[in-house]
Amino acid sequence: MPAEEQGVDEEQVVAPEQVAAPEQVAAPEQVAAPEQVAAPEQVAAQAEAEAEVEAAPTEEDTLAQLRERAARSDEYLGLAQRTQADFENFRKRMTRDVRAAEARGTGRLAKELLPALDNLERSLAAGDRTMNDEHHLIEGLRLVRADLAAAFSRIGIESFVPKGERFDPVEHDAVAQQPFEGAEPGTVVEVLQAGYRLNGAILRPARVIVAG
Repeated sequence: MPAEEQGVDEEQVVAPEQVAAPEQVAAPEQVAAPEQVAAPEQVAAQAEAEAEVEAAPTEEDTLAQLRERAARSDEYLGLAQRTQADFENFRKRMTRDVRAAEARGTGRLAKELLPALDNLERSLAAGDRTMNDEHHLIEGLRLVRADLAAAFSRIGIESFVPKGERFDPVEHDAVAQQPFEGAEPGTVVEVLQAGYRLNGAILRPARVIVAG
């Protein structure tokens, strides 16, 4: 065997089946041109568009969401209306309680002042019997009585003298019952102590004598 043939490495010898066939060799026109290769930003934009299409809600999903939002809105509206109604009831109840407390306080104060007013009336009656009507003391007592009556009237307290009326156990306190000529039985013939009302309610019944 020649020397040059002996120097050939067996590993460098290409087998006939490893040689590419002519039809397997890519033609020049099949090689992608540089301008035909998609840029990275185009690939990303295409992927994002496909993701949006996949994530887009269907018509049924949209209707379900709208129904859910409408139900939640109705629930919030009902809660707001109930809260407002509760607040209105609370405000009315507080107003009523405050007025009732004021009336009770006014009534208690008036009951404490009524005996003093009764004594003032008795003093005036005694003065009328023993002094001149134009005496400065009598005039002073009358001014005090007028001021007290005006103050009572401003807070809803008024006096009443039921002489000649039919006896009413709610408004009258009968201390005696006796026959009176010319008076029908059951009629108030004399008032010993005036009665008082507070905003129409009896604060103190009048003490009376009733015809029998």
